[in-house]
Amino acid sequence: MNRVELLAPAGNLEKLKIAINYGADAVYGGTSTFSLRIRSGKEFDIDSFKEGIDYAHERGKKVYVTINGFPFNSQLKLYENHLAKMRDLNPDAFIVSSPGVIKMAHKVAPEIPIHLSTQANVMNAMDAQVYYDMGVRRIIAAREISLKDCEAIKREIPDLELEIFVHGSMCFAYSGRCLISALQNGRVPNRGSCANDCRFPYEIYAHNPESGTTFKLEEESEVGTYIMNAKDMNLASHVDEILASGVIDSLKIEGRTKSPYYVATTTRSYRQAIDDYYAGVFDANRYQKELNTTQNRGFTDAYLISRPFEKNDTQSQGFTIQEGTHQVVALIGEDGKSWRCKDKICVGDIVEIVLPVGATLEEMENEYGKIELGDEGKWWLTIKKIISEKGRKEFECIHSGNLNAIILPTKFPSYSILRRDIRQARLNKGLIPEPQAIQRRED
Repeated sequence: MNRVELLAPAGNLEKLKIAINYGADAVYGGTSTFSLRIRSGKEFDIDSFKEGIDYAHERGKKVYVTINGFPFNSQLKLYENHLAKMRDLNPDAFIVSSPGVIKMAHKVAPEIPIHLSTQANVMNAMDAQVYYDMGVRRIIAAREISLKDCEAIKREIPDLELEIFVHGSMCFAYSGRCLISALQNGRVPNRGSCANDCRFPYEIYAHNPESGTTFKLEEESEVGTYIMNAKDMNLASHVDEILASGVIDSLKIEGRTKSPYYVATTTRSYRQAIDDYYAGVFDANRYQKELNTTQNRGFTDAYLISRPFEKNDTQSQGFTIQEGTHQVVALIGEDGKSWRCKDKICVGDIVEIVLPVGATLEEMENEYGKIELGDEGKWWLTIKKIISEKGRKEFECIHSGNLNAIILPTKFPSYSILRRDIRQARLNKGLIPEPQAIQRRED
């Protein structure tokens, strides 16, 4: 039996390494404006992207290059040159969107497998067959597809690999087909520069052309303000059904522009869900508890299991985003010797340690801190001293924005994360009074 692949976003070199350390089998990312995420495309240059590919290959992992923008006539030569540059980095596949680029990729890099982007919106076996006949090895299905339709495609074309999104932002329209951002800001979604206008609050007005009168339609507070804001996809509870179908080759997490913590947490959660399924110990509540630690727009299981017209929970009309259950305190670097602050932390604080997949620690204590293993297998760090790695400057408290690398009490696994319960984070900032029920550490 072939095990399903877990595919995670790589918005920059650090996130690429985090995704791999937290359990990804493969990552996707790219350089330049052709990668359909201009912001993340700018975070990679050729050298750093090559470093990322080498890092992945050294660990037996894969890298798929996103070249899924839609080129204008004036950009065709630039696109061809970019394909050649990416070919020379020896990636594991190109992700492209249009028939013309498929043809161009075959010409420029015939040895590189081609994956069809979700931008092509494939939802049926007929369209899948057309692209398969053009030499596409894998199709990243439209987010609106059902599992039954995936099964139908696989029956017709058993050698075609199918990849589906299981977590992350949902587009208000068919992926990339929305023009609201282009209308309001001149930023074209299918060129990688969507301004996420669907996430904004809107006011509704009525206009009478006969009298020239315009008046605002008053809305109830928190109801209908974010009229186009889609909730985030979360299919963790359905991983067992998806894998049991036997027709899906890769589970994809959206989020190249999201935080390192998001990449780590989502990748680790879906890694656990996949491994637990194969081990016969699948527990949806376990994965959802972790995924709820991340910021989100509310979660929906989208359309893979239920058809769009059967869903009534896909919109988040009262808010654009909400805090997760936890706040990141600090990120630990690749060398594992120091941490950098992401939220206020003081001497005496006790924070949870989130470890990469397969990593562990040993209980210990010294002048810098105390590491102990608590309930449910969670690791905790008590901060005893906050001393900068350079200059040896000592702090009683340190705040986000302070760029000092702070010494750890012992070497940690690369890219470990320190976090705390969101209530404690708000308490530390003085945003809520301290109730007796809140402890400094909550197991």
